[in-house]
Amino acid sequence: MQWALNNLAQSLLIFGILMLVIEIAVLGFSTFVLFFVGCAALVSAGLLYVGIIPDTLLSALLSTGLLTAVAAVLLWKPLKNMQTQVDTTKAKGDLVGHSFILVEDVAPELTPVYHYSGIDWKLVASEHLVSGTKVQVVEADVGVFHIKAA
Repeated sequence: MQWALNNLAQSLLIFGILMLVIEIAVLGFSTFVLFFVGCAALVSAGLLYVGIIPDTLLSALLSTGLLTAVAAVLLWKPLKNMQTQVDTTKAKGDLVGHSFILVEDVAPELTPVYHYSGIDWKLVASEHLVSGTKVQVVEADVGVFHIKAA
């Protein structure tokens, strides 16, 4: 504890980095609270190191608290807006684009099974496809291939 008080700028720097790592790596940048405290601790460490604020525990805590509040006021809305921008596009898997020749007829009311990669896939099509047609997977759900004529 004595080392932390004697080296206040370095202690705040380590504390700030630790808060940022916890916020980003562990919490996934979801709460922002530790982010604000971490940024404020880093700035306070810089101010202590340069000598702008006195090298006392009270001034370090006061500046960290004030800078946390300033960071929260300035950054809360932009960071919240950044979180609301979510990409809703469906991810394409490796199975999409796989093509093969039908062994059985497929229709909206007729869904045969196709064995591929050790799994039995139910084939679903929006149109009638006769056996012998070359088809391509356009979407893959759990146990289901959505296919169309290639």
